[in-house]
Formats: sequence, structure tokens, C-alpha cells
Amino acid sequence: MSKIATRAAYGAALARVIQEHPQVVVLDADLTKSTNTNMAEKVCPERHFNMGIAEQNMMSVAAGLAASNKVVFASSFAMFASGRAFEQVRNSICYPRLNVKICATHAGLSVGEDGASHQAIEDIALMRAIPEMIVIQPVDAIETEAVINYVVKHDGPAYVRLGRAAVETINHDSYQFIFGKGSIIKKGSKLAILATGSMVQESLKAMEILKEMGINPTLVNIHTIKPIDEDLIVELAKSHDFLVSCEEHTIIGGLGSAISEVLVKKYPQKLVMIGVQDTFGESGKAELLFEKYGLDANSIVEAIKVHL
Repeated sequence: MSKIATRAAYGAALARVIQEHPQVVVLDADLTKSTNTNMAEKVCPERHFNMGIAEQNMMSVAAGLAASNKVVFASSFAMFASGRAFEQVRNSICYPRLNVKICATHAGLSVGEDGASHQAIEDIALMRAIPEMIVIQPVDAIETEAVINYVVKHDGPAYVRLGRAAVETINHDSYQFIFGKGSIIKKGSKLAILATGSMVQESLKAMEILKEMGINPTLVNIHTIKPIDEDLIVELAKSHDFLVSCEEHTIIGGLGSAISEVLVKKYPQKLVMIGVQDTFGESGKAELLFEKYGLDANSIVEAIKVHL
């Protein structure tokens, strides 16, 4: 399987979208090479603006442009886009429900050596708590392109969570992205793993280990975290002994929390939450961080075995 970072796929998709949609404007906060918005800058420099290291101002400018009937893509690292600029995102973008698409890169522990200060493990919780905001995390390059095609036409704000590291492409060219609906990758029995982002690839590795143990779980890619696919969660809860959530994010307020909210309301069922356990990350290679914080394939297997 080919390996492409979702941020790189975002850059390529944005370069095409900005040419196809004259109303699209791109803003970046001095990270154009890292977020890959420089691809859009190359083809349409007159509609790409580097706002400097001023994320709060970038979001305010994005709101002003969107209020003038532009569709704005605003990019920075997830830590800064969701954290530093939270008030502007909430009050200037979401409250008036403006067409600003916040495409945040370098999310999660896989930022690696940049350390805890740059590892956004709370951004899903922050963004999904804001009224009017939708939250999407594509799993690979193919899905990223489909997500950008969707959000450019979506009426209202969006938060798209993207990664730094290259990840395996698991979808085929014929893949159809359906907003708000989980994508079933493999059907199994007994337990269902609901994963998002890079944890889908890690869950696939875990499933190979589980298969050797005679265990064949269902695996679902939850790309849309808000609004989450309530019908599918209930269906899985009814047809499996327990559910497992996997996310490169704190278990507080993220995918696991979103799933548990559905279960409490509609169909109480056991849920095992795999993610960062209410702690900060640290500097280190991504694969070593995944191992230490229980996000690698072996750790997923061990967490599941306890509940079999």
C-alpha cells in the first residue's frame, strides 16, 4: 500500500479546488510548507495569504472574508488552529455560521519530536463542543480529497483534522465519502472497533494479530466525528458484545466520548476506550509514542483481550 500524509493530500486537493472555485480563498499562519497550502499558492497566488504567526488574527480575517461571500480555507497546526484561536473560531466563525473551513494539520501524538506543546490531543473535544461546527478526520489520501470536495460545498464552518506522518492508503479510487456515515471496512462478530484517523491503520494491524487468535472483529472508520453516525453505533451495539473506540486523541471529549453519549441515550453497551489517557505527550518518534501511550497494534490487542 502507498503511504501519503493526509496533509499532503490536502495540499494537492486544495490546489485543484482553488482553481475550480473562484470564491475560494486560502489563509495560512506562516506554515505554508508544513500544511502544504503552498501548493494552492503556486497555482493561485492572488488568493493565498500568509498571515504570519498570528492565528487569532487569521481566523478573524477568515470570518471577514467569509462574511463577504468567500469560502475560506484557514490552515495551521491543530494545536494553534483549535487552541490559540479558539475564541475567534467560536465567536467570529461559528456563532454567525460562516463558510470557514479550518484544515488543521499535525494533529495528535504523531507530530512526534515536536513534543507535548505541539501535540494537539484535545482539538476534537474543543471543536465538536462548538455549536454549528462539523468535525471530520479523513483516514488516508483518497478520503482526504473526498472530504475537501465535500467541505468546499458545505454551507457553514468545518474542522478537518489532518496528520503529519505518511499513512497507508486503505481506500480504493472508487471510494465514496458519505458525510455523517461511518465506513465499514470489515464485518466481523463479537466486538466492533470504531476508529478514526491513523488509528484505523493501526486497528487493521491489530486485527491481523487478533485473527491468529481466532477473533474477527468488525472495523469501522468513523471519519465524521460530528455529527456522528448514531444509527450505525446503535446497530453495532445491538449486534456485538462490546465496542472499542480508537483515537489519536485524549479519551476525554473525543471519539470515545461521542460514542458513549450515543450509547447512554439510545442503547447502553460496554465501550472500551483506547486513546491518550488524560496525560500530555512528550518528544519522541511517533511509533515509540504510540507504543508508550497504548495506541499501537499490540496495545490495542492487549486492551481488547482483557474484555474477551
